[in-house]
Amino acid sequence: MAKLVVPSSNVVGALLAALWVFCLAFPALGDDANPNPALDSLFASLRIAPDAVAAQTIERQIWKVWLTPSDPDLANRMLAVAEAEQSGDLQGARTLLDKLVVDFPTYAEGFNQRATVEFEMNDFEASLADIDKVLQYEPRHFGALSGRVMIYLQQGKRPLALKDMMTALAIDPFLSEKQLFPELMRPTTQI
Repeated sequence: MAKLVVPSSNVVGALLAALWVFCLAFPALGDDANPNPALDSLFASLRIAPDAVAAQTIERQIWKVWLTPSDPDLANRMLAVAEAEQSGDLQGARTLLDKLVVDFPTYAEGFNQRATVEFEMNDFEASLADIDKVLQYEPRHFGALSGRVMIYLQQGKRPLALKDMMTALAIDPFLSEKQLFPELMRPTTQI
């Protein structure tokens, strides 16, 4: 039986911090409260990406849209959240996000960031509730789906994790979490 390897919260935190730094270095393209029409095109391209490198480039563009809101107040507040997360102040980040989602209740990435912080704090039920909110506002959010996959795996709910993984792969066929499901790695045969 293969051993399930789940990244530690330190690894997840480091990856999130690197993503924040990358995304914040670019100009704002939009936010979920004011949907960016470019997202539809990016998601269409992602579904047909020819390889993992091309998919990762498109993923970064999508994350950039999600993480760099055009509203100046929201953008400043997201920067404060990123700073709290990067300094390891998860409770501070959660407090900022609690206020942010009240003030910007349709900004899916606010809920996604709070779900991530809650995951890192091992508050899986709160994280799952926020993931539901993310997917209500952005059903194509492969990051939220992948996060829910990781929670379900930790909770021993592999069938639910597999279902979400398949949904996420329909959006982004090159997600690395696919490796956690050997049954998805096998080539399919056409009859």
